[in-house]
Amino acid sequence: MKESSEKLLVGALECCDLPELELFDIQIRVDTGAATSSLHVDNIEEFEEDGKAMVRFDIHPDIHNVDRVVTKTLSLKGRKIVKSSTANTEHRIVIKTKLSLGGRTWPIKLTLTDRSTMQNLMLLGREAMQKHILVDPSQEFLVSEDTK
Repeated sequence: MKESSEKLLVGALECCDLPELELFDIQIRVDTGAATSSLHVDNIEEFEEDGKAMVRFDIHPDIHNVDRVVTKTLSLKGRKIVKSSTANTEHRIVIKTKLSLGGRTWPIKLTLTDRSTMQNLMLLGREAMQKHILVDPSQEFLVSEDTK
């Protein structure tokens, strides 16, 4: 059990940073029922640059101010078919970025999608949690403050 004692204990809701995407203090839903992490973005555009698959997308870093938009261009790391909680399947683009949570930072894969009908800009799934965190679903904001 030594490995689990080194993991960060988090609640069902936390705030994190995605510094490479210029997203700071965003509220996330920590969801052990979801395999894949997802981030709400708009205007996803795939293209090729110097023979490399790329993706450009818009992020609204403040869900309360949709006029603020950050456009990012990153390497496309793959595609994934994701089954939603409503049993619909969606083909999503996968990117890789760094997640900072509870004073720790590690790389994660994120699928890009429209989460505009959801309460949280981002959902953190099991693949991103492995080796890093344990979840107490009865708690919220164990390693961060509710700033929303």
